[in-house]
Amino acid sequence: MIKKGAMIILFLLLIVGQLQCSHPWTIIAVDAATTAGNPVDSVSMTKEAAMLRAKHVAKKKPIPFQKQRTGGRQDHDGLDATGSGHNDNGHNTDEIIKGSFTSLLFPGTIPEVYHEGDYLPIFVELVESRKTQLPVKFFQIPGVCRAPSKEEIQQAELDNVKIKRNNLGQKLMSSQSTQLTPYFIKALKDQFCTSLCQSHLNSKNVKFLKRLIDKQYRVHFTLDSLPVLVRSKSRNYALRGFPIGFKQQNELSLEEERGGGGRETTNGRQGLKVMDGASQQNYYYLYNHLRFVIYYRYQDMDTREEEGEATQESEKKEQGIHITGFDVVPVSIQHDMQQCGLAKSALQNKKDTFQALPNENSGTSADVLYSYEVTYQQSDIAWADRWDIYMMEMPDSEIHYFAIVNSLMIAFLLTGAVAVIMIRALKKDIAKYNSSDVNIRSGIADDDEHIHIMEESGWKLLHGDVFRPPMRGRILLSVCMGTGLQIGTSAFLTLLASSLRLLNPMRKGQTLSYIVMLYVLSGSVAGYGSARLYKFFNGKAWKRATLLTATAFPGVLFTLFVALNFFLHLALGKASAAVSFWTMLLMFVLWVCVSAPLVYVGAFFGYKAPKIDVPTKSTQIARFVPESSSWFVRFPHCSLLAGILPFTSVCIELSFIMNALWINQIYYIMGFLTVVCFVFTLSCSTISIVMCYCQLCNEDHKWWWKSFFNGASTGFYLFLYSLWYLGTKLELVGFLSFVVYISYMGLICFAFALYCGSVGLCSSFWFCRKIYGAVKVD
Repeated sequence: MIKKGAMIILFLLLIVGQLQCSHPWTIIAVDAATTAGNPVDSVSMTKEAAMLRAKHVAKKKPIPFQKQRTGGRQDHDGLDATGSGHNDNGHNTDEIIKGSFTSLLFPGTIPEVYHEGDYLPIFVELVESRKTQLPVKFFQIPGVCRAPSKEEIQQAELDNVKIKRNNLGQKLMSSQSTQLTPYFIKALKDQFCTSLCQSHLNSKNVKFLKRLIDKQYRVHFTLDSLPVLVRSKSRNYALRGFPIGFKQQNELSLEEERGGGGRETTNGRQGLKVMDGASQQNYYYLYNHLRFVIYYRYQDMDTREEEGEATQESEKKEQGIHITGFDVVPVSIQHDMQQCGLAKSALQNKKDTFQALPNENSGTSADVLYSYEVTYQQSDIAWADRWDIYMMEMPDSEIHYFAIVNSLMIAFLLTGAVAVIMIRALKKDIAKYNSSDVNIRSGIADDDEHIHIMEESGWKLLHGDVFRPPMRGRILLSVCMGTGLQIGTSAFLTLLASSLRLLNPMRKGQTLSYIVMLYVLSGSVAGYGSARLYKFFNGKAWKRATLLTATAFPGVLFTLFVALNFFLHLALGKASAAVSFWTMLLMFVLWVCVSAPLVYVGAFFGYKAPKIDVPTKSTQIARFVPESSSWFVRFPHCSLLAGILPFTSVCIELSFIMNALWINQIYYIMGFLTVVCFVFTLSCSTISIVMCYCQLCNEDHKWWWKSFFNGASTGFYLFLYSLWYLGTKLELVGFLSFVVYISYMGLICFAFALYCGSVGLCSSFWFCRKIYGAVKVD
């Protein structure tokens, strides 16, 4: 009866989980600014557009931040340069910035103040494409002007600019976030066409640029920590980064002629699209001129507007400004240095002056002049609200909260129901067994009654075999469990640091650095857990077990990482953003000199610790395992069934995480993620216990590996989900792009499976010790 009740609960979990998983996949986000029919401007830097954005993104903020933002004016930004929270007139603005996305994404950030004539450094982060997921180095793109030298930086008086070095995570992600571009601009100083460099493109360079244009690579600049945007007021969209060029197959659209970048997609990051109605030949054009539009706001403007005072021009010059927006209009124009120097107006995209890349019939090389211009525009956007435009693509917070709370409630309720059923059934079985044993000893009951009770509860017949070590794979099982504990420890500490605001999830490189370092420092956990289990198995090859714990999983990671890095070099050459040799050497040193010694230290204490005590002793001859008529307790059915249930409790949150990993969406609710991970661990543990109990009831004492696979199969479903995500959400092209995606997701799923397997094994071990410890055995 208990087995049927448990299976009913399992199937209910499966059905409910499938329903809640399908919910976020079918929701289509509709922009509030376009629901009325014609597009309404919600992306420009006007006060009306800012109000529309504020209304639209209000639902995307966590509830505490929404409440903090309700009081007072929402357009104040008077923090001073010292971060004291007061402007020059003594007005406190802490309550104004509190509750904005700026304070949510970058807590404790102080607005940078610039004065007229100050140089504004522009940095390049990366050049990436959603179609390949293979970033390239900006300064290795053919024709791009070289990086500024130290002499040029000193001449431009940029010595005071803090250029942070790439951390370990950024180097592993191939993010070029600290490279200074050669665009030297001054605050509040408009610039007409300014020549940057003259480049000669040979046939090889032209071919590579065409590949980048075909795969829709976009360049990402930052100014004052703001990513550059390409806005279209007429079409009401804003895209991060600007394209390298565009391709014509037929007549150019008006949006291409303006440099807008094609049709908008649901994620807001597609960029230029190939025009419909393909002709016989493609024509490629290069964006060689950038028109930077920088939006600013005077430091004390809000306070004076509130008090009804006019700001004099002389006072404006003495005040500093805050950067509130950073736009670029890419222009394709064929011109020379003389024409650029004589230009006294903004350059425009015109069909007859496009900078074309030579095709097979017109030639093999070309000379290109790279140039730029700068325009400053005063905006009505407060510094605290400048990140609202970047949050337009995020899903509403209400949907996010509802999905997470729904998942939590279902997981808690069904886990509690399973726990109650198991506790009541076990209590009843143990009471029957102990009472029958007392009756037999006292002579009240005969042997037939005892045998009848024993046959109804088959798990108690296994007290002499349940703790028998597995016949095969003792070392491998110990290594897998120790590695899973190490992965779980590093992930838990990372989530804890993010929840406590010690780690900013917006800085993906910093987050990856934390994960790597915490994993390395958690090596002693792997060594200790592996040693304790292997000692319980009465293993003799403890040196081999410790060595495999220290080298198996890190070795797989390092080998695959080096192989992918090698193929990136072959595919993209010098332009590939592959990890450098020194970074790989650093990872190898961390592995060999830090992680491996810590594994040996943990193993030393694990083997020195007393052997794990169990309530029963194993017999000399193993009990025969009868063939079970229940399909759900046979392998691999039991593992496949058990893995679905924990996966359904996190699949909603998983969709947001995948978007953050592969589509660069912003993910910031780390507290909820920590709770979801805790509930997932609880669900994985509970389901593993249920499946172990069902196997023991069928007199199957070989539960060690089955318990591990009961939890590890969740990684299998995660891999299936990643394949579904690849086919429906991503638009990858090229064999190498698929290889990189499958390799990275395979590693993530493998690590996920090791963690879930170790949770299932530890939970089942604890469960067996508890139930057999409550049974009176001779």
